[in-house]
Amino acid sequence: MNKQLLLSEFLTTPWALMPERLQAMAGVLSRWQAGDLPSEETMLQVNADRLIRESRKQFASANAGAGIAVLPMYGVVTQRGNMVDDISGPGSTSTQQFAAALRQVLADETVGQILIDIDSPGGSVYGVAELAAEITRARTQKPVIAVANSLAASAAYWIGCAASELYVTPGGEVGSIGVWQAHFDYSKALEEDGVKPTLISAGKYKVEGNPYVPLDAEAQAFMQSRVDDYYDAFVKAVAKGRGVSVAEVRDGMGQGRVLGADAALAQKMVDGIATFDEVLTQIQKKARASQVKGATRLAQARASLVLV
Repeated sequence: MNKQLLLSEFLTTPWALMPERLQAMAGVLSRWQAGDLPSEETMLQVNADRLIRESRKQFASANAGAGIAVLPMYGVVTQRGNMVDDISGPGSTSTQQFAAALRQVLADETVGQILIDIDSPGGSVYGVAELAAEITRARTQKPVIAVANSLAASAAYWIGCAASELYVTPGGEVGSIGVWQAHFDYSKALEEDGVKPTLISAGKYKVEGNPYVPLDAEAQAFMQSRVDDYYDAFVKAVAKGRGVSVAEVRDGMGQGRVLGADAALAQKMVDGIATFDEVLTQIQKKARASQVKGATRLAQARASLVLV
């Protein structure tokens, strides 16, 4: 029962995450709660995944070229860090840590363009709107390009839409525009185990939605209102970022499903289909062109000073 209650607590938080990924994470948390150690095979896979993503980060940064900063967004998105680092596939990304890295490259005068490398199924809604707003503001200072390489789902798509341009790899997917949470009623199971919880609380709604009693209509309506509020913010952010109407987002763009590259492009969810290397090459060309223009303007300025 302890495992079930942990699962209940975990899933009652509003998530902008592919449901199957959240279920997998919850399963691992349940095993942790039970004291079940991961198998040697699992740990080997975890360490292999960690090495792969570190190599991926290093390769992208090493090949970005002068004036380009690559910011990785891999795995489940959480507000404060790596609580799911070993259980979410390709690791996790903290919105707070990502925002700090973004501010650092914005302040770096040697960086002219920013490339966000996204491979994420989404995550917690907490901190996502704030990070998306930071990226939107960053666009006014430097170009910010994002690539779904190979997945930008839910919260990760929300964040990606804040970039100046958003691309998806040919075999990639984007979308999963939606928010969800769950309630588990364990009252009957507890009764069968001979357990009768008594909650001592202050505040009319303090224990509303707890897993020890069936969910009543009023509590369900409030939970639905929370999900609706986050969904409204999500939809408005996508509409603003993609330059479309709110209705186009609500009535199209997968309606909660992830879409492949061609379907996503057809519904204006991305600006184009390209591999990460192709997008990087395009950015490098722009950087070189900008450097040439800057050198030309500097030469003209020097020439005018000589003439004076």
